[in-house]
Amino acid sequence: MPEKQDYYSTLSVARDATADDIRKSYRRLARKYHPDLNPGDKSSEERFKKVQEAYDILSDPKKKQMFDQYGFYSESGMPGPGAGGPQGPGMGFGGFDFGDFTSQARGGHGRTQQEAPGGFRDIFSQFFGKGGGANQHAPAAERGADLEYSLNVDFWQSIKGTQVKLNIQRNEACGSCHGTGSAGGAVVNCPQCGGSGEVSQMAGAMRFNLSCPRCSGSGKLKNACATCHGDGSMHINDSVEVRIPQGVQTGDRLRVAGKGNAGTGGASSGDLFITLRVEPHAFYHREADNIEIKLPITVTEAGLGAKIEVPTIDGRALLKIPQGTSNAQRFRLREKGVFNARKNSRGDQIVEVSIQTPNIDDERVRELLRKLAELNPEDPRASMWDKV
Repeated sequence: MPEKQDYYSTLSVARDATADDIRKSYRRLARKYHPDLNPGDKSSEERFKKVQEAYDILSDPKKKQMFDQYGFYSESGMPGPGAGGPQGPGMGFGGFDFGDFTSQARGGHGRTQQEAPGGFRDIFSQFFGKGGGANQHAPAAERGADLEYSLNVDFWQSIKGTQVKLNIQRNEACGSCHGTGSAGGAVVNCPQCGGSGEVSQMAGAMRFNLSCPRCSGSGKLKNACATCHGDGSMHINDSVEVRIPQGVQTGDRLRVAGKGNAGTGGASSGDLFITLRVEPHAFYHREADNIEIKLPITVTEAGLGAKIEVPTIDGRALLKIPQGTSNAQRFRLREKGVFNARKNSRGDQIVEVSIQTPNIDDERVRELLRKLAELNPEDPRASMWDKV
């Protein structure tokens, strides 16, 4: 019996969540717990695996149907008698062959199991996606899986924008068979299922029909492509040019259409999603669209006022320091911050001054400070005592 897990809880969605809600929650949690963004964090790695497993079940309609009905998913189908499955302990079917049962139910009028609908055989066949015996079709075309990559960019690349080349591994449609997996030629009945597309399988005392694993339920075998061995896709190393727009931040995601894994049956490829991490700068600090910087100034510049040069992301700019400026006082340089393409505007640069004490190794400096203390005998802490 497979271990029961609440996949809805793992993805933080309700049981009536739509496929779009499930996909959005998966992408959010995959970004949060991705091993590349949490290096060395074993708990995040385990959580990432559980999120991947939950999405694999809930994004597949057939797997989701089984999980919703029985509270678990297993590749081998439903549990046998006494396993606590849907029929409950002690309520097995006692070794019945459901094919024989349905045949007898039709009264022995010479109709084959494939000619007459109904009965347990068709129910089980429908549940496992085969719905009707020999008249099987090839698996439906399915869009390729999306790929997730993380990318570190330096501070200036995030501010100015850049073009980078990534080497990624992905599945590409086979060029020899154009993704069909077939080399052409004659198509023959599958020898494993005899062309029915189904095989019988025992689970405990139960027997039921499953899709044939050799022909995937089609009942036919084709000449496999010699290049991809019938898979329809090849694992390749691909070089992808990615434009990093100016103003990106840590956590931003870029989408490159069609650079995910190849689809099946001629369906479109998935997309490539790139999660960015911006490396910090030595003294620039970004806060939203603003750039913050701490700037040292002298006692005389703070006391007498001055015009000083300030480094910005555009180069040098003049800043007027008023007379009597206090330590940690902040000034704003308009539109000297980061460009925001969505708002079509720029942030500001915030300059916080830090007053540096003079070097007092020189006796003349000491004497000047003594004279300053005599001329300005005020106690800057005097007002505090009134509030103690």
